[in-house]
Amino acid sequence: MPQVAVIGAGLIGRAWSIVFARAGFDVALWDQFPQAVPTALEFIAERLPELQQNGLLKDAPDTVMARIRPVKELADALRDAVYVQENGPERVAVKIPLFAELDRLSRPDAILASSTSGIPASAFTEGLKGRHRCLVAHPVNPPYLIPLVEICPSPWTDADTVARTRTIMTEAGQVPATVKKEMDGFALNRLQGALLAEAFRLVADDAISPADLDALVKHGLGLRWSFMGPLETIDLNAPGGLADYCDRYGPLYAKMQEQMTPLAWDAALVGKLHDAQRDALPANMQPVRQEWRDRRLMALLAHKAGQPE
Repeated sequence: MPQVAVIGAGLIGRAWSIVFARAGFDVALWDQFPQAVPTALEFIAERLPELQQNGLLKDAPDTVMARIRPVKELADALRDAVYVQENGPERVAVKIPLFAELDRLSRPDAILASSTSGIPASAFTEGLKGRHRCLVAHPVNPPYLIPLVEICPSPWTDADTVARTRTIMTEAGQVPATVKKEMDGFALNRLQGALLAEAFRLVADDAISPADLDALVKHGLGLRWSFMGPLETIDLNAPGGLADYCDRYGPLYAKMQEQMTPLAWDAALVGKLHDAQRDALPANMQPVRQEWRDRRLMALLAHKAGQPE
């Protein structure tokens, strides 16, 4: 398998390392802060046996671990990489010089992808000689448990770069979804943002409690959405399919849309929601709950892997 370079060994970088190494890629792992790399390797070493126990690892943990090579120099990480996954801070001022270095030091045919969750590639690649090979490959956290990856090209990204990235992601066991044009938040966060906007409105209007609102998704919408998208959902919810659903419920949705005017996330509302979360989960228990979340995701992913599409 070809070599990939994972640039940045934080939460997302170490998760990407698992994704690629698990699929058989050789991974060069680098971080500007050298101490971040051994910490990432410890995390990976702890996670691999759990993935194996859930049937999410084809090879032995030691075999997968051996594919991840810690690298001290950026140039060494990039020298043989055909694909580069950048996971630096979410700041344009940081990504511009970093991508300039990636463009200068990497192979001319290497793909340069960013994990950014909202910054368009055009914001930090415009001045690069190799800007045609740059794009965003935005994962869902954590990517070794949630396979969706948004492929978001800039206006000057080559079509071949998009196609090659989709192929690499598929080979890595991920599910690529191409966003055809740049927009704030790409597509996934725009969908999430629409749901959050109405969730905040319902709480602000005192129409429902924060706990019951989460229950609507956790025990309702989310059960279907774990294996179907919203379009397939409505297609199956009317005898005549999607068009029939829209005929039946279109007026209701139109009325709701008229009521969904913009709502500011002001300090009082955010404070109310934050306090509700801390009442339900003390701050010192967040790491424990994150571990719980990841293990539930492992179980769900293992279940889905064994089911017909």
